[in-house]
Amino acid sequence: MTYERDILDEFADRKKAPAYREVIAQMGMIVEDRASGFCGDVVKITFEALTLRDRDNQFRHFRWKEGGFLVEGKPVTLTRAVATRAAPTPRVTNSGSVAAADVGRAKVARAARVWVEGRHDAELIEHVWGDDLRELGIVVEPLHGIDDLAAAVAEFQPGRQRRLGVLVDHLVPGSKESRIAATVRDPNVLITGHPFVDIWVGIRPQVVGLTEWPDVPRGQPWKQGLCLALGTDLATFWPRLRNRVSTYADLRPELVGSVERLIDFVAEMPDADS
Repeated sequence: MTYERDILDEFADRKKAPAYREVIAQMGMIVEDRASGFCGDVVKITFEALTLRDRDNQFRHFRWKEGGFLVEGKPVTLTRAVATRAAPTPRVTNSGSVAAADVGRAKVARAARVWVEGRHDAELIEHVWGDDLRELGIVVEPLHGIDDLAAAVAEFQPGRQRRLGVLVDHLVPGSKESRIAATVRDPNVLITGHPFVDIWVGIRPQVVGLTEWPDVPRGQPWKQGLCLALGTDLATFWPRLRNRVSTYADLRPELVGSVERLIDFVAEMPDADS
């Protein structure tokens, strides 16, 4: 593996070096390397280096260096998070529940599953409900669309020990999604959804300083249209948006209610035949 040449360190005047604010590097954080100008989201953090991915899906690796990066336009010293012993006090998860003492250790995955339409849906649910899912041993998988939902459900073969929950975008009366959902009739399958055209809309726009999400002209891909209206791009905006979500309170209640119904449905599955 090769790393970018550290120009800043070569020319730094240590006697006059300014003090930079330290920021803990996090996955999805948008960072610019000051030496090369390479900008992207953080996709890997190791002891030796930080890996960034730009809007063209190009990856580059940068060593840790004092004042070597820009975050929100300001020079900072990025650091790795230091593992600390958990305090013996109750911790509230992003979903609002009290975490179990061993929440960091995932249980063996159940045969049951929660399906969502795409990668962003899965990432957001993991971001908010991840602690709960790991404690319950529930796995969330992206379907990449629901056009073949009935066939996918039949292949999964739901049962009492193999419950299935499905989260669907734009599940409103008369929509294509509602017609597809109606083709699945199995007591061991629960399909819920939200009225939004995309799960991004299920995030309150206030988390990025907006009162409402911009209108996207009909016929234009919604995500691309939104990014165009905001003067940004898909590759960098989604990680920023996802990481602005701190708790379930940053999501619209229609989305929160649908996800929690699915988790409850799958979690109620008996562990053994009774």
